[in-house]
Amino acid sequence: MWQISGAGSAESEGVQRQQSYYDDDDDVEPPKFEPSADPRAPDERQPALNPATMVGLAEASGDNFDIFEWYPRYQNCQRYFLDHAQHSVPVQALSAFLNIRLPCQWQTNPVANSRAESPSPASSASSASASPITSTPLSAVSLIPYIRRLVATGMDFPGVLHGFFGDDWSTGIGSLHEQERRNYLFAAKSGGWAAVKKDYDIPPLETIPFLRPLQGPLDSEIEAAERSWSEWLAMEDWMVGPRAPDVLRDSSSQLSQPQSSQG
Repeated sequence: MWQISGAGSAESEGVQRQQSYYDDDDDVEPPKFEPSADPRAPDERQPALNPATMVGLAEASGDNFDIFEWYPRYQNCQRYFLDHAQHSVPVQALSAFLNIRLPCQWQTNPVANSRAESPSPASSASSASASPITSTPLSAVSLIPYIRRLVATGMDFPGVLHGFFGDDWSTGIGSLHEQERRNYLFAAKSGGWAAVKKDYDIPPLETIPFLRPLQGPLDSEIEAAERSWSEWLAMEDWMVGPRAPDVLRDSSSQLSQPQSSQG
């Protein structure tokens, strides 16, 4: 299982980062989820985006990232997290250690699984009567707070990410994980320890217990972050578009392979 150790030992024992969330002796394997077909009739489904909109979204997502291929995999990660991970002892133990509540532990409208139904707020005042039920959409549970907490505490090892988000974690939350690692670098560069801790606290009770330096960064990851930081500094000086420095104009096409996909 996971072992919580100091930053030095985490870096020196890099092989441990490739270990599976499950022990070798554990016969239980995480179930695989496939994108489910839309059960609604064709006339009940949301209208399709027009081609111009789809092209615009694909271009905004980046050269090597297709948002329409990514989204079903992200939903798989959501389902695994809600249906399995949050009910497992290792995930509950680590979440308690990192002081972040799982959806099933929320005091208001807890979410037990991806098909969860919770009492409507209007009925919470009267517990004696039967409580009306409202469905909780899958999109209502964001995985970002958990990714941020793992990154800032140095617990975002591949095995831990697999344990939280399942087999599709690399393609489902890998790009988000990479971006949150970059955001953590930016936060450290923007302010001191107290400012970073405040930014990663979840008031009022889920404050982050500790901060650790970014774990296992690669040169390519740091270089990509440097380019993005330079672009932001140019943005602050309105050096964008035709005013952008020549060295930054083609930087978006030079981004390296995300570190998350290498786990």
